Amino acid sequence: MSRSRTERLVNLVICLLSTRRFLTAAQIAATVPGYEHDPEDAREHEAFQRKFERDKAELRELGVPLETGTASAFDAEPGYRIARREYALPDIPLKPDEAAAVGIAARLWQHAGLAAAASSGLAKLRAAGVDVDPQATLGLEPMVTVDPAFAPLTAAARDRREVHFDYRVPDRDAPDRRRLQPWGVVCWRGRWYVVGHDLDRDATRCFRLSRVLGPVRVTGEPGGYRPPTDVDLISHVARWSGPTERAGRATVLVAAGRAAGLRRWAAEITTGGVTDRLVLPYADVEFLAGQLVGYGPDVRVLDPPELREAVIQRLKEIAARHDALAAAR
Repeated sequence: MSRSRTERLVNLVICLLSTRRFLTAAQIAATVPGYEHDPEDAREHEAFQRKFERDKAELRELGVPLETGTASAFDAEPGYRIARREYALPDIPLKPDEAAAVGIAARLWQHAGLAAAASSGLAKLRAAGVDVDPQATLGLEPMVTVDPAFAPLTAAARDRREVHFDYRVPDRDAPDRRRLQPWGVVCWRGRWYVVGHDLDRDATRCFRLSRVLGPVRVTGEPGGYRPPTDVDLISHVARWSGPTERAGRATVLVAAGRAAGLRRWAAEITTGGVTDRLVLPYADVEFLAGQLVGYGPDVRVLDPPELREAVIQRLKEIAARHDALAAAR
C-alpha cells in the first residue's frame, strides 16, 4: 500500500471515530486529506467515488467495523461511521521491549506528518458543525521519548550521507568527534545503536545513541557510499556490547492486576491486595526508569533512590513537553 493511501485511510478512521453521527460521502470528502476534488467536475467526482469505495472495502477487509446509516429519517443520502464499541481493543499486556517498539512506531508515525493531518481533519469537522468527541481518538497522537540522535541518524542511513557527532566514552572526560558512514540504526536490549563505517579508524563501528552529545551534523552528499550487504547489524552490536549483567535490584509497587510486562520481568512478586511488591533485576538505571514511566500511575518506585529520582525527572520532562505542545496549539 502506498504511503499516500495509508495516510488517507488512517485519517478516514480518525474522522469516523471522532463523531457519533453518520457522515455523508460529501462531508468526508471535504474533511479527510486525500479526498480533495471538485464535486462539480464529473470526472473528478467519479474518481473520488471509486477511491472512496476502494477505501471502504479496504477498511472492512482489515476488520474495521464500518457502519452505514442515516442521522434521521429525513436524510436521503446514507452516511458512515465506525462503531467504537466494536473497534476498541481490550487491554494488551506488553513486555518492556514490545512496549518500546510500539512507542517508537508511534513516534515515527507522528514525525511522518500524519498527526498534523489528523488534527486538520478534526478541525474541519468542527468547522462544519459536526459534534466531535475529543476522547474518541486519545492515544492516536502519543508522545514518547527517544534519543535526539535517532531521527537524524536514521535519515542519514536512509539517504547514505556521511555524518559527524560528538560521542561520550564513559572512561574519558571529554567527548570524541566521530565521522561515520551510517548503515542503519538498530535496537539491542532496550538501547538504540547506529552501525557504520568509522572514517577515522577505517573500520566498522557501532555507537550507542544515548552517548551522542549535541546535534548530529550531516556532511556528505546523498548516495555518497554503498553499505555492505552481508553485515548483520544486530549481531555486530551484540558482539560489541557483550553480555549484560543485571547486578541491581529495584523494588516497586504495582497496582493489582496491572503491568503484566513488569510481572514477567520480576525476580520476586509479593501480593498484597491493592498493590503488589515486585523486585526487578536491572543493569542500567536510566533504561529501567524509561520502562517504568510507560506504566504511569500503576507503578511506584520504592528503591533505590537514584531510580526513583530518574523516574521523577522523566515524568517532569514529559509533562513539560506536553505543556509546550498544548501552548503551541
